[in-house]
Amino acid sequence: MKVLVTGGMGYIGSHTCIALHKAGITPVIYDNLSNASVKVFDQLFTITGERFDYVIGDIGDEAMLTKVLKEHKIEAVFHFAALKAVGESTEQPVNYYQNNVAKTLTMLKVMSKLDIKKIIFSSSATVYGEPQYLPIDEKHPISSTNPYGWSKVMVEQILKDLAQSDEQWLTIALRYFNPVGAHESGLIGESPKGIPNNLMPFIAQTAVGRRDCVSVFGDDYDTPDGTGVRDYIHITDLAAGHVDAFLHHQKGAGQTGTDTGNHAYNLGTGQGYSVLEMIKAFADASQKEIPYTLAPRRSGDIACNYADASLAETNLGWRATKTIEDMAADTWRWQTTYPNGLE
Repeated sequence: MKVLVTGGMGYIGSHTCIALHKAGITPVIYDNLSNASVKVFDQLFTITGERFDYVIGDIGDEAMLTKVLKEHKIEAVFHFAALKAVGESTEQPVNYYQNNVAKTLTMLKVMSKLDIKKIIFSSSATVYGEPQYLPIDEKHPISSTNPYGWSKVMVEQILKDLAQSDEQWLTIALRYFNPVGAHESGLIGESPKGIPNNLMPFIAQTAVGRRDCVSVFGDDYDTPDGTGVRDYIHITDLAAGHVDAFLHHQKGAGQTGTDTGNHAYNLGTGQGYSVLEMIKAFADASQKEIPYTLAPRRSGDIACNYADASLAETNLGWRATKTIEDMAADTWRWQTTYPNGLE
């Protein structure tokens, strides 16, 4: 089976390509390289021993997408291509809706025309908005506090409507909490272009000397140490969750035929860690002091967020296995091997 991995050169997409390969599924990478390096391609070859097909293209390019899906006889799409910075989305809402929603609609239109009706969507815990209770399960009301989150809400609704309109569709939304870490080889990891928007790469770049200090946005939240608490999940656990979700529903959970319809799962650990706890874990892993400064809260941020991921464990047999120590150690291995990223 061949599947298209949009954003497959990116952080989550590239690790999922490895997980797909391990499961005997062939990924075809489709990426516009707006926040990724083409050098990931060679790293994937070193890790897997396979040279995956890849196309430099945009999901908004209807003609290119049609050509690729046809030529490679694609059977499903793993959709990671999106802009993903909460703060930036509040400054550039139109850009986020255009890229994350409008271009996804273009892709779904092409998929429908070609009768490719299976999609695994990279969603986010931001679709829960300000938590009404913790831990958050999939029954929590859907909302958001920023345009990035709303773009995920909108695509989830589109996929739900699509599955209801046509029983041949299989649509799976995976709601990530906070992906961190790197492949155990140290060959691929998170390497954002420009200033990192996420905590872990900022900590790692500070530890390796690329940045002077970590900015801690807000120390007056209603949390044990005043800093934001998040559910951090190791990238290889997250990647495995995509494959488990797809295979479970693709095979109809062992039944005849395909389990179509719309499904949503949280992918998280169920454990929250504060910003200061993450800094300490990384300091322990790197054996370096991590300087930090306090800064005002960022627009759209919330105090505390962690998952109830029991539905994924019950239905898919999936659960996160990596610890906070694994997350810090694997990130440090990647960062010291490639202190400036693959570029």
